[in-house]
Amino acid sequence: MTITTEAPANPLGFAWLEVTGKCQELCVGCYADSGPQGTHGTMTVEDWVFVIDQLADMGAADVQFIGGEPTLYPQLEELIKHAHGAGLRIEVFSNLVHVRKSLWDAFQEYGVKLATSYYSDTPAEHDAVTQLKGSHKKTRANIQKAIDLGMPIRGGVITVNQGQRVIQAAKDLTELGVDHVGGDKTRAFGRAAQGAAPKIADLCGHCALGQCAIGPDGSVWPCVLGRFITLGNVREQTLADIWNSQRKTDVRAAIAAEHGLTPVQSCTPPQFLPSCGPCGPCVPSVGVCDPQEAAARPAATTIGAPQ
Repeated sequence: MTITTEAPANPLGFAWLEVTGKCQELCVGCYADSGPQGTHGTMTVEDWVFVIDQLADMGAADVQFIGGEPTLYPQLEELIKHAHGAGLRIEVFSNLVHVRKSLWDAFQEYGVKLATSYYSDTPAEHDAVTQLKGSHKKTRANIQKAIDLGMPIRGGVITVNQGQRVIQAAKDLTELGVDHVGGDKTRAFGRAAQGAAPKIADLCGHCALGQCAIGPDGSVWPCVLGRFITLGNVREQTLADIWNSQRKTDVRAAIAAEHGLTPVQSCTPPQFLPSCGPCGPCVPSVGVCDPQEAAARPAATTIGAPQ
C-alpha cells in the first residue's frame, strides 16, 4: 500500500520502534519501566512491517529498534531486513547482554549500527544499576565483539547514582574502541520517576519535531520519554493521518509553549537523529542534549570523549 500525503511543514524523519517491553535487566533508571515481566505487546510482525512501509512512504530516513530489549523480540531479524529493503538506515539500541548469531549476521548484512548504555567500568557497580548479575561482563564482551566485527557502535554512560564511576566507564569504552562515547543523566520518567507523574516540563521540548516513537501496543508518542502523551494508534489509523492530525499539532504547540521554544529551534545536532537518541547520549562533539542549554552556550566535548 502506497500512502500519498502533501509535504508537511514538519516532516517525519525518524521513528523509534519499541518492539517489546521485555528486558533481561531491571535498571533502576529505566524510562520505559521495562523488565523480565514485560511483553511484546499487541503489535504483530505484519503491523510492524506496515509501519516501516509507511515511514518509508512518508520520507523518513532512519529507524531505531528499541525496547525493553529489542534483541529479545523473536522477529527482529525480519524487521531489520524489511527496513533495509525499504531504504531506511537502522540502529538497534541494545543492552548487549545476549545477541543470537542470526542477529549478528543480520546486523552485518544490513549495515546496522549499534548503541548501548554503560554504567561503570566495574562489574559490581554496573550490575547494581541493571539489577542483573553478570550483565557487565556480557555487555562488555559484546561491545568488544561488535568492534572486532567492524560494526559502528556508540555508548552512553548514564549517571544513575551519586559517586558512580562515569569518568572511568567512559574511558573504558573509549579504550575498547567505541566510535562515540557520550554522557547523560537519568531522566525522571518510568521507573526513574519513583512514582512521580510525568510532566511536559521534564521533556527536552523538541518532541514530535520530526520524530515520533511507536510502542508495542501501536501507540504513537511524540518521543520515547513522552509516552504519557498519545497522538494516536497505528492499529487504528495510518501513521500519516496521525502525524498530520490536529491532535499532533496541539501536542506540539503545548510542548513548545511549555518550553518557550519555536519550531525553528533545534538541538545541536537534532536530538531525534540515531546519533543521539533516544534522548542521549550525544555524540562527542556535543556537550548537551537540552536545546535550551545548547542555545545558551557553545558545544563542549562530552564526558570521556577523546581530547
